[in-house]
Amino acid sequence: MPQSVPSIPRRVARTLRTSLFAQVACALVIGVLVGRLWPHAGTAVQPLGDGFVRLIKAMIAPLVFCVVVAGITKAGDLKAFGRIGIKALIWFEVATTVALVVGLLAGNLVSPGAGMNVDPSKLDASAVDAKTGGGELPSTSEFLLHSLPDSAIGAFAENSLLQVLVLSCLVGAALLHLGNTKVPAILPAIEQGQEIVFAIVGFIMKLAPLAVFGATAHLVGEYGIGALSTYGKLIGVCYAVALIFLVLLGVALKVLTGLSLWKFVRYTREEMLLALGTASSEAVMPRMMQKLRQAGCRDDAVGLVLPTGYSFNLDGASIYLSIGTLFIAQAVGVDLSLGQQITVVLVLMLTSKGMAGVPGSAFLALSATASALGVIPAGAVALLLGVDRIMDAMRVATNLLGNCVAVFVVSRWEGALDTARAKKVLSGEITFVPEQAEPAEAAEAAKSAESAESAAPAEEPGSAAGGTAGPKALTPSASASPLPAEPSSTDRE
Repeated sequence: MPQSVPSIPRRVARTLRTSLFAQVACALVIGVLVGRLWPHAGTAVQPLGDGFVRLIKAMIAPLVFCVVVAGITKAGDLKAFGRIGIKALIWFEVATTVALVVGLLAGNLVSPGAGMNVDPSKLDASAVDAKTGGGELPSTSEFLLHSLPDSAIGAFAENSLLQVLVLSCLVGAALLHLGNTKVPAILPAIEQGQEIVFAIVGFIMKLAPLAVFGATAHLVGEYGIGALSTYGKLIGVCYAVALIFLVLLGVALKVLTGLSLWKFVRYTREEMLLALGTASSEAVMPRMMQKLRQAGCRDDAVGLVLPTGYSFNLDGASIYLSIGTLFIAQAVGVDLSLGQQITVVLVLMLTSKGMAGVPGSAFLALSATASALGVIPAGAVALLLGVDRIMDAMRVATNLLGNCVAVFVVSRWEGALDTARAKKVLSGEITFVPEQAEPAEAAEAAKSAESAESAAPAEEPGSAAGGTAGPKALTPSASASPLPAEPSSTDRE
């Protein structure tokens, strides 16, 4: 007897009930409609998005601490962790430099600000001060000094990821030095704390559709679509260059790891849509860490590269800053020479590293660049006030994908990537299960993963870089290994 096929309304209802992607997409559409039809109502629901981001940010510091400490201790090699950090910084510098250069090339070819003939004396420079709160970007020495914590509790209280990373490295090194015989309960406690954090993140993620609705309705209600006509050329250039840059990233990922960026985007489509809807890549960091770990990246690589990239690898912001600088110069009738454009790249290479967490950081970086050139009036930066918020989607998507590609590339470079598993996960052969999933859901996904792995041909021992890298099961506790130490009677028991 043939099984009855559910009606279309029932299938739609089931999809909305079970798929976070469908829920977020629906909230995005509703948010656009509310913001367009009832602008004041759209602005009023902004706290929904802001509250969600605040809740997620509260979990990032403890999550990074737990993942990094557990990653160092399970890898058992602090030198390898240092190598991962150095290689990550090299990749970050290369990627951001390419983003800056591609942005400048596009700005010269298209000239988005040409013909505007703006009189800078009529621009309100005080509007930029209001946007930035009168702050300024830290110098290189201040940025490096601020990355060192002066209080263990303060690093978590201020949500400073670089300071938390430093503390995590120190704790991980101490655990390796002491060994399992002296502190046998610490690593299990940290792993259990990690599971608690992931469970809390799972609870918060259920609010994601409300957050996307609130953020989108506010954006459309406050800014409308008028900026699209005024700055259409600039917006089009920035988004086109971001797409070109992502294509270059996809080619690099394919050549260096054999993985497909498009498959990764499909694998993380829920997180990408949530990041776009809330205009915050931090909102999806915990879920991205889960997905990268389950995609074969070793814990220590994920725990170090991804959070560090949020401060050092702002590819989307680099594209926007380079094109924005040329746009401002062209709008006020200043023709930048080749030497001055090289200065733009050098200045932005430094200022873009201190942008994370600074209010109005893009305007501060642009102001610093204008001051360094000496030919662009500082008040001209105000030209971008009307379009800056619309650029968030481009910056967030490019920054996020750039950091995830960095995790895969650096992991492969260090031998911390299980390539065979990564290909199966990105192809959908192994199902992703959130680490706070209910036991029944986890068991069902584990069964499908085992059947997929048993059906696949056996890999040669050296065929995948870092054959033991990545989680062997879909829960963090399954991949745990004891701290390196000589066995004792207590350990044998």
